[in-house]
Amino acid sequence: MLRTARAARSNRALGRLRDINVRLTITTWNVNSVRLRLDQVCRFLRDVQPDVLCLQETKCPEDRFPLKEWRSLGYEAVVHCGQKGYNGVAILSRFPFSATDGFEFCERRDARHVSVTLGPEAGAASGFVIHNFYVPAGGDVPDPDLNPKFAHKLSFLAEMRAWGDRAAPTRSPAILVGDLNVAPLEHDVWSHKQLLDVVSHTPVETEALETLRQEAGWIDGARHLRPEPEKIYTWWSYRAADWQLSNRGRRLDHIWLSPDLASTLRAVDVARETRGWPRPSDHVPVTAVLDL
Repeated sequence: MLRTARAARSNRALGRLRDINVRLTITTWNVNSVRLRLDQVCRFLRDVQPDVLCLQETKCPEDRFPLKEWRSLGYEAVVHCGQKGYNGVAILSRFPFSATDGFEFCERRDARHVSVTLGPEAGAASGFVIHNFYVPAGGDVPDPDLNPKFAHKLSFLAEMRAWGDRAAPTRSPAILVGDLNVAPLEHDVWSHKQLLDVVSHTPVETEALETLRQEAGWIDGARHLRPEPEKIYTWWSYRAADWQLSNRGRRLDHIWLSPDLASTLRAVDVARETRGWPRPSDHVPVTAVLDL
């Protein structure tokens, strides 16, 4: 009986190891204040248990980031680039990192990018680079001459394009996620015609994002599996009296893959139900499942 029990434990351990080496789940989520929505993030981690969680708009100084809570849930590897009250990006992982990095765009230290390389413990995902971006929202007026926030957004996208050309991030296995604050395609918004003059779906933004994605060779994960004309939304405005009834959403949150990972993508799940949780973010988590 003892030998049988040991064999069973060994088989379970082997099964877990196989899972580690075969499947990778990665989630991106703009939480709109990590401390305000700590309970929601912990609930999601307990329910979904992604291997990697990438957060944007943490709005938290680095010395106030809730490390204890993440580690109690099994996310020992954490990197956070934050500041008080604004922006902020973080990556939480079940696997250690072999390297971390972060870039500044538009000559601003405004906590909008962080990247990690997964270590050997990630099995088949060892060496994968994960980039987490928070692109500026751009304000309300889609004119760079009248709106400095929109000018900043366009400059940020231009520098992302230059980075893609210079660094060639898709030459090796890589994943780019984040709140990119652009709904690039016609069916990424509730009304293409009515939103053409609305920031996040103007032609200058959508063309900029699609150009930098295509030139760098990134594969749009959601549209790779769920092509148009299917509607996909990841954001619903707080301004809606009944967001579910009106369903006026936009796809602002993205998961992109290097071409060598496209064939491994099995699902891209949008956790729409979290928009209905108490005190929700206006964005919902998006999770990619890769079989490696």
